[in-house]
Amino acid sequence: MSFLRAGIAALCLFLASNLAAHAQDVTLTSRDGEIELTGTLLTFDGEFYRVDTEFGILTVDSSGVTCEGPGCPSLGPFVAELTISGAHSMGEVLFPALVEGFALRQGYALKREDVLGVGTLYTLYDGASGQEQARITIKLTTSAEGFADLLGQQADMVLSMRRASTRERSMAREAGLGDLRVARQSRVIALDALVPIVAPGNPVTQMSIAQLAAIYSGKIRNWQELGGEDAPITPYLMDIQEGFGPAFMQDVIAASGVSLSDRVRFQPSNKSLTDAVARDPFGIAITSFMRPGNGEIVQLTGRCGFKVRASAQSIKSEDYPLTMPMYLYLPERRLPLLGREFLSYLRTDSAQFVTRRAGFVDQALTRIPMGDQGNRMANAIVAAGDEVALSELKRMVDRFDGKDRLSISFRFEGGSTLLDAPSRSNIALLAKALESGRFDGRQVLFVGFSDGQGAAAQNLGLARKRAEAVRTLVLSQLEAFDDSRVDLQIDAFGEALPMACDDSAWGRGVNRRVEIWVD
Repeated sequence: MSFLRAGIAALCLFLASNLAAHAQDVTLTSRDGEIELTGTLLTFDGEFYRVDTEFGILTVDSSGVTCEGPGCPSLGPFVAELTISGAHSMGEVLFPALVEGFALRQGYALKREDVLGVGTLYTLYDGASGQEQARITIKLTTSAEGFADLLGQQADMVLSMRRASTRERSMAREAGLGDLRVARQSRVIALDALVPIVAPGNPVTQMSIAQLAAIYSGKIRNWQELGGEDAPITPYLMDIQEGFGPAFMQDVIAASGVSLSDRVRFQPSNKSLTDAVARDPFGIAITSFMRPGNGEIVQLTGRCGFKVRASAQSIKSEDYPLTMPMYLYLPERRLPLLGREFLSYLRTDSAQFVTRRAGFVDQALTRIPMGDQGNRMANAIVAAGDEVALSELKRMVDRFDGKDRLSISFRFEGGSTLLDAPSRSNIALLAKALESGRFDGRQVLFVGFSDGQGAAAQNLGLARKRAEAVRTLVLSQLEAFDDSRVDLQIDAFGEALPMACDDSAWGRGVNRRVEIWVD
């Protein structure tokens, strides 16, 4: 019977797709009548037709052709249609706030409708005439379903709590949607972080990632092993397939070479997770930095004594090891003008303010004074070995004197010279700030750092190359920029200013970075 149902479903899908294709037949004819293209209309954004023809998929300027056939758009005013699909945690709060902020900034009147089983539908109207301008649908699904909607031509943007998988990127390329790894098709919209929380009053206030992995793999079962009470540990977790689950499994469990214990108790939502820990004096949970409930956040540390506290500042700069970017993915095709304006809005200070108000860590460039970085400088002195001379530490302090560190950093994918996804977004953010004149008349210093593996002289050279590479990438993004307006300089200090212990892969990854300092 199941085979029969599957066959009937496949037949219905085939018939529906063929009927849809027939209904979309169009013929585009140039104004002089000499060129004619026939095919299936895929999209019309108010300016350009995107047509699947015998020559492949072509994009044609509507001002130069006439359209005939059942698939041609109506002659009435164009209404942009955008569908945004993906992670429920992003689509429920963050993106409604951003759409509403965009509408307010652009002067649109706005109507919001909750669509049962789908999500939210926004209708945007011209503020003066009341003419309908756009319909934006936010589908509350999952990261995986968002990518499936994109591949099925059912979504224009994907909201994801994780990077696109190798399989998803491959399928997107095969479907003609482009490379989801490149900066123009993927960007980080906001940031959050994974944090361990315990019940208020639990004396354990810090632990290493290795200890965290040992708890969730069942190797550490009693709080006494962590300096707490003689009581069994109850580990709680949400779905490991969605939300922050895949990141926890990859960055903590898999990275530590262990497997998840069957002692872990799963909860259906973040609220039930934090409530469970609040009720359980011996519980621990992995949750979002922005939504810890009544739990106490446990500070992460390493064997070498470095401590990294989760804060908006440490998350924004990726100094906190379990920072979790929130991604927006786009297909390689032209969006309607309103869609392109919305994407531009997402990079504005106004959008960063909305992101912050919605309860997420934004990407606005902020300055961190030298005086607020005492712990980092103390770590530099403590960690300085025989290969880091006192004179080099003095040079670093002198170089930074009178300057502030910007809140963004640039880091690299493991075993690669490629920037990671947040860093690729940071390239565009820094380039935009330079073009806007924000740093005119100032010195902007690109400073490279390394981990402590290998010879100090070699690490210093690698750190300088990273700083040069980041500056080159930023310059490549500048379209209208006079480099005489800003003094762009490069320096490097190798392993002289570690952010974390070098005894783990994540620690070494945090240490390999490029920082930006501004006077």
